[in-house]
Amino acid sequence: HLKTQLAAIALLGDDATAVQCTLFDKTADRNWLVALHQDTSIPASGDPSDAAMPIAVKEGARYVQPPVDVLESLLAVRVHLDDCGVDAGPLRVVPGSHRAGRLDGPAAQAMRDACGEAICTAARGDALAMRPLLLHASSRARLPVRRRILHFLFGPARLPHGLVWNLTEP
Repeated sequence: HLKTQLAAIALLGDDATAVQCTLFDKTADRNWLVALHQDTSIPASGDPSDAAMPIAVKEGARYVQPPVDVLESLLAVRVHLDDCGVDAGPLRVVPGSHRAGRLDGPAAQAMRDACGEAICTAARGDALAMRPLLLHASSRARLPVRRRILHFLFGPARLPHGLVWNLTEP
């Protein structure tokens, strides 16, 4: 059980829950790139009059951009369903950038220029844990291979600041 393993190595608290799972499925026909960014939106609802927390609707679900303290409490875990070598468009991360808070575009580029990037290759079955504020990007695959990843987002069962997870029961 993924949550139990993450709690055992102190990456998650006992009250953590999986709040989102996204399948990334890169193929020769669907071979996209992702520019350098942080994950700053979460599947949650809040007070729509709170201008400090922008709200967006993605695929019919509400997302907010919560304060940094909320983003720092989250953990994303990417489980690789296929091998992902250097030619498969692997994730690239800026080490330590998750500790710099929310960064705008120029600050993100400056941090990448100063700190460099690490390429995250993986074998089938590997898992990569990262904080959502970690600067990350990926290139298009140079070889036509399939690269599937399950991207789980874990967070506290109860959110602060009047936020509520957008969860649906199975």
